[in-house]
Amino acid sequence: MANITLIQFSERKSAPWHAVPEGLLLKDWGLEGDAHAGTGHRQVSLLGKESIPKIERLSVEGLCTGRFNENITTEGICLYEFPVGTRFSIGLCELEITQVGKECFRQCPIYNNAGDCSLSGEVVFARVNEGGLIQPGDELRVINNSNETDSV
Repeated sequence: MANITLIQFSERKSAPWHAVPEGLLLKDWGLEGDAHAGTGHRQVSLLGKESIPKIERLSVEGLCTGRFNENITTEGICLYEFPVGTRFSIGLCELEITQVGKECFRQCPIYNNAGDCSLSGEVVFARVNEGGLIQPGDELRVINNSNETDSV
């Protein structure tokens, strides 16, 4: 079973992130209170708990490891393997994958010294199609992977 292990946000860009016991996903916006939320296609960011040790193993001090934090940490599913357009639910909420991976900063020492890091290929961005309250422990279910209905 796939689930949510952590919810976090930052009230201002470049400010510290903090974990919260629950979060409110707002339709067509993102996580309530998050400075990175908005009407664009990257309303919410997700990263699998399984990807984090891959980044930490690089042990290169750099911009990505110090600056990037995901809104939702998942466990038990490789969201980055699903194509853009895949929809999934967390409780009554529905999210849709809009971007898989992210472009590294040109000055990122991880990219320049180690090549690719898992952050560039394994982070997922999503749009909030239906909002609602989420919390760690909530199940994440794939509704549609652009070809078929599937639950994890």
